[in-house]
Amino acid sequence: MPQVPKIAVIGAGPAGLTLANLLQRHGWPVTVLESDATPDSRDQGGTLDLHSDGGQIALEKAGLLSDFLSLARSEDQETRIVDTATGAILHADLPEPEEGDRPEIDRIALRRLLLRPLAEGTVLWGARVEKIVPLGSDRYDIRLADRRHGPFDLIVGADGAWSKVRAALSPVHPAYTGVTYVELWLSDVDRRHPALAGLVGHGSLFALKNGAGIFAQRNGGGTIRVYAAFRTQAEEGERTDRVLAGITVEDILKRFPGWTSALTELVAEADMITAIRPICTLPPDFRWPHRPGLTLLGDAAHVMAPMGAGVNLAMLDAVDLAEALTAGPDRHAAVAAFETAMTERAAAIARETASGFAEWFSAQGAQALLDHMARHADGPEAG
Repeated sequence: MPQVPKIAVIGAGPAGLTLANLLQRHGWPVTVLESDATPDSRDQGGTLDLHSDGGQIALEKAGLLSDFLSLARSEDQETRIVDTATGAILHADLPEPEEGDRPEIDRIALRRLLLRPLAEGTVLWGARVEKIVPLGSDRYDIRLADRRHGPFDLIVGADGAWSKVRAALSPVHPAYTGVTYVELWLSDVDRRHPALAGLVGHGSLFALKNGAGIFAQRNGGGTIRVYAAFRTQAEEGERTDRVLAGITVEDILKRFPGWTSALTELVAEADMITAIRPICTLPPDFRWPHRPGLTLLGDAAHVMAPMGAGVNLAMLDAVDLAEALTAGPDRHAAVAAFETAMTERAAAIARETASGFAEWFSAQGAQALLDHMARHADGPEAG
């Protein structure tokens, strides 16, 4: 029997943890390194809809689909597009809970679900990777701030848009789209903000006009996340995550003149601004030279604008890589074949996403969003 390689996965997001589960189910040991101090030391972001032909396939192969369906919110699959001036509904997709095939789950709940089956000690928390260090013979160490881990036969970068593993493979990094999402929270909405809860409904709401948008999504625990989205410029050399540092609710509202108060109150009544998220993407045709011992998946390989692919594509990447690795003895050929297939699949989606996102934040944004809904039954993502 061929020797099982020593594998490290960088990143304990949905893609990295899915891969770890699938490898361990085949009896392959794996180490996951994650910069978060603990599983819930920081907010993980908005709710996720896992599609029957995407994330749910990965969970089924990991033996977790029934547990997911018991946790997921099948009642929160609605989508509404709202007129910015009147608040009138321009489009509504309101499936009954038993009819929809993309139930929602909060990111922290999905992380906990994916952590549950893993062997004790699989994830090293508080492990912030500084650099991937080549050792020769297609093996690598992982350098942290205070120590090194390794050597590893394969390091998988599931470490998101600013991947350290990708930096070892390519000088290409994500570019700012010119659009930033400012995230706000509304809590206990059904009691404190019944009108806003009714406007958003059980799912996601979208409104777009002249390069600006207000999006909202129902999360678990009576919370609504709101995204005030608009174009803004970064000066040359300026970090995009600091473009809007110090922005206030009042500053945000000035960017939505003429919008109905039914929508702007989603911003005005928010408990807090929780994050500033510049939307950065990799080129749709991004490739890297195959290098034995390193590979990428998910946002590390193909970060796109948030329009509905995201986590489902990343979890399918994890399935494909796990199956490629465990199918035969030639690990290097298997990884190379995986990379070719994965990047081709992602490129087609990324090209459509890049075009659609640019249209959303144009003068014809509202119509572009309606056209998107007409073409895609699974709808866009709010955040």
